[in-house]
Amino acid sequence: MEILGLLLGFLCLIKGADFFVDGASSLARRLGVPAVLVGLTVAAIGTSLPEASVSVISALHHSPEIAISNVLGSNLFNTLMVIGCCALIFPIHVDRELRNRDIPFNVIVSAILFFLVVCFRQLSRWSGILLLILLIAYLVYICMHTPIDKEEDKSNVLSVGRIIVYILGGMIAIVAGGQLVVNNATGIATALGWSQTLIGVTIVAVGTSLPELVTSLVACRKGESGLGLGNAVGSNIFNILFILGASSAIAPYGVNMESLIDCLLVLLVALILFGVSRNSMISKKEGLCFVLLYVAYSVFVFLR
Repeated sequence: MEILGLLLGFLCLIKGADFFVDGASSLARRLGVPAVLVGLTVAAIGTSLPEASVSVISALHHSPEIAISNVLGSNLFNTLMVIGCCALIFPIHVDRELRNRDIPFNVIVSAILFFLVVCFRQLSRWSGILLLILLIAYLVYICMHTPIDKEEDKSNVLSVGRIIVYILGGMIAIVAGGQLVVNNATGIATALGWSQTLIGVTIVAVGTSLPELVTSLVACRKGESGLGLGNAVGSNIFNILFILGASSAIAPYGVNMESLIDCLLVLLVALILFGVSRNSMISKKEGLCFVLLYVAYSVFVFLR
């Protein structure tokens, strides 16, 4: 039954992402805004819902190890596997706004999280509020500084009604698929006697990041590389500012040494992405390096 649940979850993820990308790209063209903005906002929020639900519920149920390790593992997976796999199959052109604004901001929020964890060894209620304030400021800024092209070609664009159905229906299928994968995979992992931190940083993190992976791959396959890369980067930012912000504001919790190390790795990986993006293109070789780095991280996690 757990294997059938996993297969059903993957099916929901794939089909949901297909519909979601079609709706999101049509929304971008109809509004006359760059697809990357939709990737940074609508797509990032939608595909981050599984992480949000898992982390907030874990914090409320006094399982902080899963709450924070889920986010840290998801950010590592988003950068190394999601962007890596996309670049390995479809070399990614890095949009100027992403290169100069959002990818550097991803480094900044990763550094802020590392600073909070190192200095206080916990995420307090005030830390959560600070992260949420930064999220609001970020959203206001990108909305105010995104140009609108009223001459955008609206041919072959879905109707407003179909856009709503595609986005909401795709989002529901993505979240449901993510939950099916996480629940069934976690059941297997628990039966094997894995710790909460190990489950959070591997099975739960990968499972809740599958929406980002599938959505970004589908977006790149359809020629919407800006939406795909924006989705991965935006999800990283939302994971830290919204998910950790909301979960710690609701239920403050301490951070163990393993999660502290993962915070450092998240910051280092964000810096690597920043360096690679300076060339305006993420090549297949760089994508392969990202994937190999994630494989090395996975080995490290199981051995520590």
